[in-house]
Amino acid sequence: MRDDERTVTGKGQAMGKNHLIPVYGRYPVTLSHGQGAEVWDDNGKHYWDFLAGIGVNSLGYRHKRVLAALEKAQSLLHTSNLFWHHPGIDLSNKMAEITGGYLSLWVNSGTEANEAGIKLMRRYGKSVGRSAILSLSNGFHGRTMGSLSATFVSAYQDPFTPLVPDFHEVEAGSITALEEALNRFHPCGLLLEPIQGEGGVVPLPPGYLSQAVKVAHDAGCLVLIDEVQTGIGRSGEWFGFQTEKIEPDIITVAKGLGAGIPIGGMLAKEEVAQYFRPGEHGSTFGGNPLASTVALEVLDWLATEGLDHIRKMAPVMENTLRLLHQEFPDLVSGYRGQGLMWGLVVRTPATWIVKEALDQGLIVNAPKPDVIRLLPPLIIDEEAVDAFYTIMTKVLQRAEK
Repeated sequence: MRDDERTVTGKGQAMGKNHLIPVYGRYPVTLSHGQGAEVWDDNGKHYWDFLAGIGVNSLGYRHKRVLAALEKAQSLLHTSNLFWHHPGIDLSNKMAEITGGYLSLWVNSGTEANEAGIKLMRRYGKSVGRSAILSLSNGFHGRTMGSLSATFVSAYQDPFTPLVPDFHEVEAGSITALEEALNRFHPCGLLLEPIQGEGGVVPLPPGYLSQAVKVAHDAGCLVLIDEVQTGIGRSGEWFGFQTEKIEPDIITVAKGLGAGIPIGGMLAKEEVAQYFRPGEHGSTFGGNPLASTVALEVLDWLATEGLDHIRKMAPVMENTLRLLHQEFPDLVSGYRGQGLMWGLVVRTPATWIVKEALDQGLIVNAPKPDVIRLLPPLIIDEEAVDAFYTIMTKVLQRAEK
């Protein structure tokens, strides 16, 4: 490829000649800096960020807690997991306090957390003579070969077949389909998301999670709840599954836990975690002092004020979406979600709305052709929601024309 073929259209210098492998459909914007729920590009244009790095920047930009944690962590950024360090111990202890005793294994992303969970379920399966793993249609669990094998979306899977064997798709929301799959495949594990984020912000039907966990456990199958997008306060609780009284065997987290610093975690009940033995899994960078120090600040913010704030702002966000639905019934067919994780369902191409919103100074994205996904920083206030409403109103008015 010639150098001039690598040039990206746009005003920002960073979008000129580059040698990045083109696996991302990037917007023609080069972001420069941020504050709170706002960011600016390198031309000085202002944006309200209602995507937060796809749910990662939980405390927005330049939050005082994150800045203090980064300063504190400078004395010891990384050790490898050949040594102990206090931030890592404290983080695991704090997560055990939140979950009621789950053990933790720290990695660098949601994909890696799910990969670790898949391996742990297979390790358990070895002891009972099982290997099959079930996951739901329309779900998303990552892009490594194991997590991709549990993500039954042809656009993601087809270029990379053959995938890891003995993964099987189950119709989302159907207990009958799950029971049939349990009887047919005798799996060692089941993966599912409380709200399918990449699938278009689609919550599972009320009561489904508790029924699914019961029938899976009755069949001797472990349950992994993928909380990469829904967890760490995004849903208004510590975890999305807490809307129903269940105890998953494994929980995976990432995204907002690090407030922009890469970290993911696989949390497992002690009796399940013991199937892993020394040397059977690991991560060079996982849970290093830097990531652990920042994650501790995020958890403390949630415990002391964050969860209350999210619960306060969730109905404000929902009411704003309701207004857009009422005011533009020909363009907006509905909305769905929980906490500060929402999908606005539209009747006009979602990609057009995303582009127009970006031009007007609002960052959102379209995981599906008819869905606008909203994952704002958890620190948003009414001023931010008002700005979102104002810009989306302009965008939808233009769409009407």
